Amino acid sequence: MLVEAERLTKKFGDFVAVNELSLTLAEGEILALLGPNGAGKTTTVRMLASILKPTSGRARVAGLDVVADAQAVRHAVGLLTELPGLYSRMTALAYLDFFGTLQHIAPEQTRRRGEELLKRFDLWESRQRRLGTYSKGMRQKIAIVRAMLHEPLVLFLDEPTSAMDPHSAKQVRDAVLELKALGRTILLCTHNLPEAELVADRIAIVRRGQIVAAGTSAQLKRNLLGDPVMDVRLIEPLDGLWERFGIPLNVIEQGPNWFRYRTDQPEAVNPAVLKRLADLGRSVFSLGPLERSLEDVYLKIVQE
Repeated sequence: MLVEAERLTKKFGDFVAVNELSLTLAEGEILALLGPNGAGKTTTVRMLASILKPTSGRARVAGLDVVADAQAVRHAVGLLTELPGLYSRMTALAYLDFFGTLQHIAPEQTRRRGEELLKRFDLWESRQRRLGTYSKGMRQKIAIVRAMLHEPLVLFLDEPTSAMDPHSAKQVRDAVLELKALGRTILLCTHNLPEAELVADRIAIVRRGQIVAAGTSAQLKRNLLGDPVMDVRLIEPLDGLWERFGIPLNVIEQGPNWFRYRTDQPEAVNPAVLKRLADLGRSVFSLGPLERSLEDVYLKIVQE
């Protein structure tokens, strides 16, 4: 595992921000951390990036201990904080040159990599402008460029598309997926649930400093919302359909010309339902799963 945390805990006085949190990330995996404000996501990222020292527990990133090897961890990871501090008097090129020096990157490599990233994020034409003149979305993008500059094995991204327009947010998502294809490992903190569902391999939901649910989007939906629900729409009214149907079906809702049923074996049950409806001379307009969003899962957990 490229990232391992075991019973990671952080206390600020009597307040427990992160409470014995454990997680792992494999090489090339994207894990999305979801949770309300104050749940402990940012504190977790800062401990994994060796910015904050854990109160207890242990964590390793790229084989390095986040406490004993803190300086090496900071060089091994790329970090985008929720509120990235920028040097507003610097131009974009000077800013990247400065951070390239901090990461011990050769100047020509910094310029080459910086040009590639600035062009990718539509900032090349603004490279000589001072960062203080950038819009909020542009500042977010230059912070992402800074985090990616030294081609880290692990990226910690805290709200990477915050304040971005749809086009810029897509650029970031595309860049994240490209990095995954190159074998990079990414821990993503976000409130953007559709974004998490789109890019993450696994999702972990954090509440009061602990991971309370984790898995793929499909696993979370099945485990927390139950078996899939199928929605059937007919051309004509039901009109006594059930007296003649003859197939056991867990119908949970129905209307004048539609019904819904829950099943744990849709690949077997759906064809049987369609055949029976055809045998009864009923015309089916549509049959498909009722869409269930990650938001439904998230709200069920955080409101408990």
